[in-house]
Amino acid sequence: MSKPEFVYTTFIKTTPEKLWHALTDRAFTESYWFGCSLQSDWKVGSAMQMTRDGRVMNECVILETDPPRRLSYSWLTVFDEVMKKERPSRVTFVLEPNQGAVKLTVTHEGFAEGSATLPSISTGWPLVLSSLKSILETGEPLAFEKPVAA
Repeated sequence: MSKPEFVYTTFIKTTPEKLWHALTDRAFTESYWFGCSLQSDWKVGSAMQMTRDGRVMNECVILETDPPRRLSYSWLTVFDEVMKKERPSRVTFVLEPNQGAVKLTVTHEGFAEGSATLPSISTGWPLVLSSLKSILETGEPLAFEKPVAA
């Protein structure tokens, strides 16, 4: 049986450097990620917190960083009591220049069978990554409503 995972690939008309900035800059992440900001020094072993409106949504640890090519961090959703009890999963971003754009592949893996996090991120990542693509290509994020946190 294959292990549960989520993989999303898109092409964004930008440079790897601009995409890296968009993935790691606190203010920029707020602009396309439903008001969430990612806060870290982005060094391997460092903590990273995702917060929204002063509330911690996810607690993460930087696992790999190779600007502007590859970024990986653990992911533990802490705003939901069920997801908070799960083991951390792993998110990996691979940025590859491709014909005047950047091929971005996001892999989120390491879920236990029956994970509550997997269905949540399977809806969330496409929204976030579509908004990221939009803001980098047009200057405007998609106007989705913020999801309701439990």
